[in-house]
Amino acid sequence: MTLDSLRPYISGALRPFVNGFDRAGMTPNGVSVVAFAMALAAAGAFYLGGVAEQWWYAVAALAVLANGWLDVVDGALARKQAVASQAGDLLDHVLDRYADVVIIAGLAAGIDAYPLGFAAVSGVLLTSYLGTQAQAVGLDRVYGGLVGRADRLALIGLVGLLVVPLSGTYGGHGLVWWLLAFLAAVGHLTALQRFYYAWTALE
Repeated sequence: MTLDSLRPYISGALRPFVNGFDRAGMTPNGVSVVAFAMALAAAGAFYLGGVAEQWWYAVAALAVLANGWLDVVDGALARKQAVASQAGDLLDHVLDRYADVVIIAGLAAGIDAYPLGFAAVSGVLLTSYLGTQAQAVGLDRVYGGLVGRADRLALIGLVGLLVVPLSGTYGGHGLVWWLLAFLAAVGHLTALQRFYYAWTALE
């Protein structure tokens, strides 16, 4: 079970954020843009963590977790304001994909692991593509599989927080390398899992 499946159960925790954004006059699209800004900040901090001071990884981790949280808040805000639309859903998904790309690019650039970064980002994009492609052929949107977006962001955030305390034992760059390798392997496996689910559902 992925963290994406827990979305319906966290409405209570979302409420203060949703109400706060609503009182501030924010739109769901505005929250989506802020979430993407957090992804850009995370990418820059991940890069700096690799080429400069490792404490930047902790900054990046917090930005990643903020991106993931705001990605849930924008949908809840749209429902509260009764402005949910296909255009808003499209914007949200496009920004999510760009966020995935820049976050992984920042991780890979910081440790000069571009081929591994390419493998990771292609797996992430294919996972997301297969989830929405199932909907395009008449099935429900697929969030399941080994690792969903919420799981990825939680793992990336956790690794970012662990780089500094574990750097003396494992090496910060080594930990990030293994994170990228995991994202690459599990991303492609999750994409294939979603493909298999959709294929068997259509037969």
